[in-house]
Amino acid sequence: MPASLDGKLVVAVSSRALFDLDESHRVFEEEGVDAYARHQTEREDEPLRPGVAYPLIRKLLSLNGRNPSEPGIEVILLSRNSADTGLRIFNSIRHFGLPISRAVFTRGEITSPYVGAFGAHLFLSTNPDDVREAIAAGHAAATILPSEGGGTDAGQVRIAFDGDAVLFSDESERVFQESGLDAFHEAEAAAASVPLGGGPFKPFLAALQRIQRQSGDAIRTALVTARSAPAHERVVRTLRAWDIRIDEAIFLGGLPKGPFLKAFRADIFFDDQTVHCDSARQHVATGHVPHGIAQR
Repeated sequence: MPASLDGKLVVAVSSRALFDLDESHRVFEEEGVDAYARHQTEREDEPLRPGVAYPLIRKLLSLNGRNPSEPGIEVILLSRNSADTGLRIFNSIRHFGLPISRAVFTRGEITSPYVGAFGAHLFLSTNPDDVREAIAAGHAAATILPSEGGGTDAGQVRIAFDGDAVLFSDESERVFQESGLDAFHEAEAAAASVPLGGGPFKPFLAALQRIQRQSGDAIRTALVTARSAPAHERVVRTLRAWDIRIDEAIFLGGLPKGPFLKAFRADIFFDDQTVHCDSARQHVATGHVPHGIAQR
């Protein structure tokens, strides 16, 4: 019987998100590909330091320990390295004891086509081009940003999401950007019973909830949005129509999100607007989602 990832939560992560490859990348940019290859092969038995996505990936994979006979989380490595220079990355994976066995090395080509090939529910990368390609193809993807901190040492995985253009479509954000706050509130009140369309992260949240049902309190989610009353009602009714549960909902009415994400102790937060990402990444790991009208 062929191997299958059906029923699993599949997360694809780039090598530069999983490990700190800044030194190696400087060699590549300053001295070229041959010097980079020598740098990596000469150090292939020297473990890389953890990267910005490492804590989240490690915590997600640890959930498999709750049901070892049927692990529900699969992590795929996607790398622009060649297989030869990628040996150091696999050696680092083994050093840290990460159960990651599937990988793609593209030798400089974009990695985003393999997000869909693996059926990944989420793609994390430090390369904005790869992320934009994945988003354009309809996948949940984020550029993970350098951050000051985030998360806890506890086993629980805590993931926070913005609403418009992330979990939801950008239809409401378009009204706000084009006509202002009063028109936005008026439109949301008039459409309070009409569910919002799904954004790029709706399938990831749905897959995450399937794992939640299996693992009990091991995962906790939050919606952290600039919305406030009366625009909250459409959000609540949309999640109800989707049959998706969010553990915490924080309606901030435009306040900076960072302190509230710190209070939630998020392992990662996803937002489409750089102003919110800048606030968030002072406190927690943050992924920028290049989707929706705000990108213009």
